[in-house]
Amino acid sequence: MRMIDIIEKKKLGQTLSKAELDFFIEGYTAGTIPDYQAAALCMAIRLMGMDSRETADLTMAMAASGDQSDLRSIPGIKVDKHSTGGVGDKTTLVVGPMVASCGVPVAKMSGRGLGHTGGTLDKLESIPGFRINLPTEDFFHIVNTVGISLIGQTGNLAPADKKLYALRDVTATVDSIPLIASSIMSKKLASGADAIVLDVKCGSGAFMKTEEDAQALAEEMVAIGQHAGRNTIALITNMDRPLGRAIGNSLEVIEAIETLKQNGPTDFTELCVELAANMLLLAKKGYLEDCRAMAQQTLRDGSALRKFREMVSAQGGDPAVTEDYSIFPQASIITELPSPRSGFLSHMETQTCGLAAMVLGAGRATKEDSIDHAAGIVLSVKPGDRVEQGQTLATLYCNSPAAVPQAEQLLLGAFQITDRTADTQPLLYRRVEAK
Repeated sequence: MRMIDIIEKKKLGQTLSKAELDFFIEGYTAGTIPDYQAAALCMAIRLMGMDSRETADLTMAMAASGDQSDLRSIPGIKVDKHSTGGVGDKTTLVVGPMVASCGVPVAKMSGRGLGHTGGTLDKLESIPGFRINLPTEDFFHIVNTVGISLIGQTGNLAPADKKLYALRDVTATVDSIPLIASSIMSKKLASGADAIVLDVKCGSGAFMKTEEDAQALAEEMVAIGQHAGRNTIALITNMDRPLGRAIGNSLEVIEAIETLKQNGPTDFTELCVELAANMLLLAKKGYLEDCRAMAQQTLRDGSALRKFREMVSAQGGDPAVTEDYSIFPQASIITELPSPRSGFLSHMETQTCGLAAMVLGAGRATKEDSIDHAAGIVLSVKPGDRVEQGQTLATLYCNSPAAVPQAEQLLLGAFQITDRTADTQPLLYRRVEAK
């Protein structure tokens, strides 16, 4: 078998076999297939596409290219959740404890953020003492005793994906549905969960800008899950506005805690309940409506909040953060952004809000950048709200005075205030299940 023949075959729009895809991934991971040939195949895939079987076989080969977690020592159905990323997305911090308090084990490996705000690990690290790096035996012990543990990725999960992602980033092949789907799902499959719930973001603050593209990606990933024997459901959700009001690491953890106390923003609470309900459904806890009621009950009776505190304590963090927010890193500069005019907030450019938070120190431009856990933005208004001139649109938190003017300018450009209110879009566009 020769790599040039595989490239030629896909260039002509033909279907690649499992053996050919295995050959490619094994060779590229081992270094026997050079970058230029891998780049040529990625471009052929970008231009000619792949069918669902090809994409699933590519994903399975990528998942098998490194370590694969074995969660069989944890009793019960393990359900993972993955979000394609967005501004203000801190759902794992609420959904995980909700699901765990219903008796479903949550053994989740998360990542760091690159871009406008931190990832789940960066948010958790704003809790003093919280350990994201645990030995495997400690990870399993916490899941088996507490019911939930959130840690960084261990071992060498899907190394083929790491190599391919770096290559795609510099060869204009990032925007390929089969390559995006295989990248995401290879890590999920290698993480060892029995079932997967996907939150596919759609809109200005998401990678997938249109509902059609989000639908295509969701269907592809659900098909991969089914091919791999993992029950998979995808929700396509709105990222044309930030999720909740807080953007930034410690600020988002505080908002997650407030949500566990039933004081969270309506949109964020609604999405957390929906994600938790679908995870409970895949764990066979009942029909979807029953699972939705179970999820809501964990907020009302405080069991999800207690589970969050137990997890924080088990991983070395200070559970007192749930009552005393001054324990979190504090910003030395707090600035309110006033509205330049009266009217209705008809649109909020979500990605620009995220970039403003990054300027303040809440995100990373490169992997080497450090994060200021205290930095970020708390929004006072959301699309559809009436605002008056001089009213606070947002509050900025940071420790760098020089960052404030640029962040304010970005935010003012993100807010579109008009004389008439605009129709608000739904939070949840649709739900995608296996055909």
